[in-house]
Amino acid sequence: MLETLLKGKRGLIVGIANEHSIAAGCGAALRAAGADLAVTYGHEKSLPYIEPVATALEAPIFLPLDVQVEGQMEAVFEEITQKWGQLDFVIHSIAYCPKEDLHGPVSECSKEGFAQAMDISVHSLIRMARFAAPLMTHGGSIVTMSYYGAEKVVDHYNIMGPVKSALEGTVRYLAAELGPKQIRVNAISPGPLQTRAGSGIDHFDELIEAARLRAPEQSLVSIKDVGHMAVGLVSDLSCKVTGNIAYVDGGYHVRA
Repeated sequence: MLETLLKGKRGLIVGIANEHSIAAGCGAALRAAGADLAVTYGHEKSLPYIEPVATALEAPIFLPLDVQVEGQMEAVFEEITQKWGQLDFVIHSIAYCPKEDLHGPVSECSKEGFAQAMDISVHSLIRMARFAAPLMTHGGSIVTMSYYGAEKVVDHYNIMGPVKSALEGTVRYLAAELGPKQIRVNAISPGPLQTRAGSGIDHFDELIEAARLRAPEQSLVSIKDVGHMAVGLVSDLSCKVTGNIAYVDGGYHVRA
């Protein structure tokens, strides 16, 4: 059943950094379920890491998308419009904060760093939803990636905690606004994973080990685990699920 669950569905994946990234895990699971995928890359230097993933996913659309470069998002959605004429789902898996702001206390985060983190990590989701909605003529699903630090204070997560809180709030408001069009908006909140993005967090190895020890399952999650949740959320099996935060963390979030 899994091989045909998404047969005929077409989706956009934004945020693949390499074969080990969360977005790559989602792509592999979505493709295995039968979906056709459009894939983007952030800049030319990342091509050697992302192009093999796009090839493995048999992506018929592979375009640059730096959300801070004017016109690139428009170009991606124009290509989707021309090639497919419709869209069933979007996987938004991008976040960024300048290192000096990410590694410092929240009280010392610069105005510029905070604005950039919010633009890339949160407002880009709003813009994608705006472009995707007209293409979701028969309803659709938009999924983004959050983290438990949005809900509780996690040591060393710093300013990305408030940023992810804003992302989760945005998910709820988009879900309410797009619901009448049968477009669902949800977030996946994975436990810590050994990805390039995660490694940018100070003391990340300690965070990983703490998550492993405290999770009821006493094991770490994988990008494959996150991918399976993404398949569920974009499939028709989740047709009445919207505005939710889906934890994929071995139960870590239930511990006091």
